Amino acid sequence: MSRARLLARPDGLPDWFEPLLTRVGESGTADFTPLRTPPGGGRPSAVLVLIGDGEAGPDLLVLQRAATMRNHAGQPAFPGGGTDPEDADAVATALREANEEVGLDPSSAEALALLPDLYIPVSSFVVTPVLAWWRRPHPVHPRQAAEVAHVARLPIGELVDPRNRIRVRHPSGWIGPAFQVRGMLVWGFTAGVISTLLDMGGWTRPWQPGALVELPDASTPVPASRGGAPDEVLP
Repeated sequence: MSRARLLARPDGLPDWFEPLLTRVGESGTADFTPLRTPPGGGRPSAVLVLIGDGEAGPDLLVLQRAATMRNHAGQPAFPGGGTDPEDADAVATALREANEEVGLDPSSAEALALLPDLYIPVSSFVVTPVLAWWRRPHPVHPRQAAEVAHVARLPIGELVDPRNRIRVRHPSGWIGPAFQVRGMLVWGFTAGVISTLLDMGGWTRPWQPGALVELPDASTPVPASRGGAPDEVLP
């Protein structure tokens, strides 16, 4: 089982990063998914879980895939993708992808922790989520119109609002957590990681699973973990 690894506790880190950072440092794969990486491993990849101070308090950077994409059309996701040979590590992959996709200045973000590796069987990716603090937020925008349609900063306060929390059902019968916020339906791998981090950060508010939204696209990969883990990472 993979374990998380803390990288830094920089000066000036907002108080609201606790208890999230401490609990992340104690976490393992089982806190996010019951799946284990097979002995043969998988293709390494990374996503950037970037949290900063916004106008409405702490918020999380996400992008929305272009509707014309062959895979994951219109689906919100963390910036990220497969590791390139020149990438030094998962942090380098996540920051490079965020720069290429939404124009993030890598120097504006500070990596705090590597979350446990998460295996995605449908694509054989092994994803390392990189938790980072957006020390110096700046405007971001889609840089690859063929892949990214929209970029948003989703306030933690809106993500934990019970009115914005729902469940989704895939045509296969799979049911998982989701968020309806700022015109986005966030589900699958991204929603699973967000949900776990909200719990770890002590932000989650009591909510009763209510609305069950049907996912109409039967071609969308089926999430294979309890938290939701479809293939959202581009090759």
